[in-house]
Formats: sequence, C-alpha cells, structure tokens
Amino acid sequence: MQLLVGDVFRRNAAVAPDAPAASLDGAVRTHRQLDDAANRLGRALRDLGVGHGDRVAVWADTSLAVCELFAAVSKLGAVYAPLNARFGPAEVAPVAALARAALLVADAGRIGEAEGVAKQAGIPRVAGLDGPGAGADLRAAAAAAPAAALVEPRLVETDPQVIFFTSGSTGRPKGVVLSHRANYLRSFQGVFRDRPEISVCMFPLFHMGGFTLALSAWQTRGEIALVRTPSAEALLEAVERRRANRLYGIPAVWARILAVEPGRFDTGSLREVDTGTSATPIELIRALKDRFPDSVTRIYYGSTEAGSATTLPDADVLRKPGSVGPPSPGVELRLEPDGEICLRSAYLADGYFDDADATAEALRDGWLHTGDLGTLDAEGYLSIVGRKQELIRSGGESIAPAEVEAVLADHPALAEVAVVGVPDPQWGELVCAVAVARAGTSPTLASLQAHCAGRLAPFKKPRRLELVAALPRTAATGQLQRTLLVEQILAR
Repeated sequence: MQLLVGDVFRRNAAVAPDAPAASLDGAVRTHRQLDDAANRLGRALRDLGVGHGDRVAVWADTSLAVCELFAAVSKLGAVYAPLNARFGPAEVAPVAALARAALLVADAGRIGEAEGVAKQAGIPRVAGLDGPGAGADLRAAAAAAPAAALVEPRLVETDPQVIFFTSGSTGRPKGVVLSHRANYLRSFQGVFRDRPEISVCMFPLFHMGGFTLALSAWQTRGEIALVRTPSAEALLEAVERRRANRLYGIPAVWARILAVEPGRFDTGSLREVDTGTSATPIELIRALKDRFPDSVTRIYYGSTEAGSATTLPDADVLRKPGSVGPPSPGVELRLEPDGEICLRSAYLADGYFDDADATAEALRDGWLHTGDLGTLDAEGYLSIVGRKQELIRSGGESIAPAEVEAVLADHPALAEVAVVGVPDPQWGELVCAVAVARAGTSPTLASLQAHCAGRLAPFKKPRRLELVAALPRTAATGQLQRTLLVEQILAR
C-alpha cells in the first residue's frame, strides 16, 4: 500500500462524505465537496500543462480554495510550493524562482502583481485561484471539469508532495522537500482515535504548521477550522462556532487568549490545548490548566525538516518544566559531543530542493543535524538550551539576521547595525536591532520599523532597539560576536 496524501481526501469522501472537512468565516466544505473540488481543479491544472513532478507555486492567503488546491496538486502528483502571502512582490519573486515552477497560482489579492512576479521568477504560466484576472481562470476551468476520481498512475509515496521555504542562516531561503510518505506519517494519528478531530488553526496556509494541523484533522475524518488572523477573539470564536476539540497555539498566542475575559466564549468543547515552537514558561502551562480544566496540554518541539521531534505529554508538563519531552513515536534522538540535537525518523524531509550542499550538511548518514543545542536528563527528556545557527525564532517564524541587517544598513541614522534574537517569554525571541548611531542623530524603533515597511514582512521587523557605542568584534578578523552582543544586552 502506498502512503499518498491524495488518498486521504478520497477515503474521507467515501466514508464520511457529509462531515465537515474545512471551515472559514461561516463557510464549510464537506469531505465530499473537498474531494470533488480537488478532482476538478486537478484536471484544470492538467489542462494547463501541469503534470507529475511539476512544481506549482502558490501565492495566496488562507482560504477554502487553498485547501482544495492543496488536495488537487497532491492527487495530480505535482508538488505544492506555497509562498509567504505576507511577502510583497520584491520579497516573493526570489523565493518563487527557487521552485523552478511550471505555474504560479495567485489569489484575488495578488493576481494583479502575479505576472510581474512570474516574469522575475522565470515561471512560464500564471493562473488566478479566485476568478478572472491575469493568466488562466482556475475557478472557471474547474467548474467545467468533471468531478470523477483523479488518478496519477506514476505517483509513488516517495515522490515529493510539498516544498516549504524556510530561511537559511545567511538569509537565503531553502526549499524543504517533503514526500507523500513523510507528510502522511507526520499527520497519521493511529487506529484508535475515538473521535474526529476538530482543530482550530492559528497558522496561515502557506506555513508548514497550517497544513500539518489540517492533514492531522483530515486523517481522523475531522475538520480544520481556519481563521483569517490568529487574534484571540478569532480563535476563540472559531472554537465556539465549530465546537472544536483541539486548539494549538504558540506561547504568544496563548498569552493573548488567556487575557480574554473567561466565559466570554464557550470553550467547553476543547479537550486538547497544545503548545510549543518556542520556550514555554511553566506559568503559562499552569494558566492553561486553570482555564481549560477538562483538557490535556502537550508541548511539541520540531521543525519543517523534522516534523514532530519530541512531545512532552500532559502527565509531565508540570513535572518537567522547561523540557520538551522524550522523542515522539518513531523518532530517534541523539546529541553530538557539542550538544547539537540530531534526529532520525521515517518522516524526515528528503532535503533541500536544488541545494545539494545544504542537504549534505543537514542530513548525514540518515540523521538530521538540527543546529539546535540540547541536554538530556536521566529519563531521556530533552531541554533546548540554544542554537548553533544564528536564526531568530520568533512566534513560530524563522528570521535570518542578515536579511534584516541588509535592509537596515541604509537607514540614515545608523552607522552600524546588528540584528540578534533576545529571549522573550511570549514570542520565544524578539528581533532586536543593536545599532551605533551616526553623529548628531537619535534613531528610534519606530523609525527603523518604518524604514522596513514594504521591504520586509511585518514579523521580520525589529521589535526592540538597543543603542551602543560600538559592536563587539573579534580582534583578528573583525567578525561580529553575536553571542557576546546578546549577553551584553541581557546584562543591561
């Protein structure tokens, strides 16, 4: 039996055709509707020349149509390559170029600029997801196509199913390739799941977390409840409206939810309130248990490359403060002599698309070298203590300091600037600009953020500014000493 993502939609349509599969803003798609739409869209894509193994770059925000397109590409045997919808044309074009895609699909909010992006990225064709605009009209083409089952006979489980783009330590994005088998295993929840999962999704649907939560719910014949923005009110309203039984949130999102007056929304249906991605204070766990006493809480550690690496179960979240748990089922974990965390499992990424050097560096003898540093206690529970790499991890997003520094370099009030991550109990890390001011100037955080407008996505902008007389550098080479810089900031 092949483990193919497209088969999840086919089986759900056969067994639970009228059960909700996805919802957004009061609109709902059943499993039959999702499967039918995927078949129609897949045929429309095939008519545009998209075939087995081709990449389909998707520049679109969260919508039910994106769920349908994801399913369609999976069935067609093509490779789904989502682009960050928060990026403007200048930021998204270089990332799109990495995919070497056969088609760029854009939603209504981006189709007007899609042809320009496609031209810069070397993508030969453009299609609109939501109706007429530049290029082909996918909605009209799908409406005219039959809904009969779509099968690609050449497709096998080891074929790539999706490419997620993640920042490299130098600021150059890398495309993480996940096979059908890897995504199927990452989202499979076992044969003893006693009820369909109705999961509220805080992540946008260009993010690995969004599709992992969606596939995990679909594997139970359940529902993914989507929101436009992950505000506390939007998430809690979705829980109440859809009678959701699971809500995953990074610590910053949970902090916002806990600030909402208790009882304002009916959350009595929740049975799982999970967290992870960044540091999780014990105070947050206690607050979650007080607010949601009928739920279990688990802490996850993982990445786009690894999937779920470790899981701290509900029984241990108060007993093991600061830990992210033992390895998840099916995962092997070891530490290098320097403390680097290495992982091995059946659902690791295949590597980085068109980047043999980066793949060879990260994947050695079947082990993923994460770049994260950890310690193991006597029971084999992992704690994260730092990172070898310089990436900033803030609110579930990865941010390359070099990319932010390049934008801030021409700020008129800055003589020098370095960007580092500083610990934060809600966000994991904050993007902090450490700057040497030009004589006679007084740069402000607001001025730095305004300088980044239109050039960087909002989550990459500095959230803290520290002014220093000089940046610490090595005497021999003048290399920036980022670790020392962070230590100096924290000592202030």
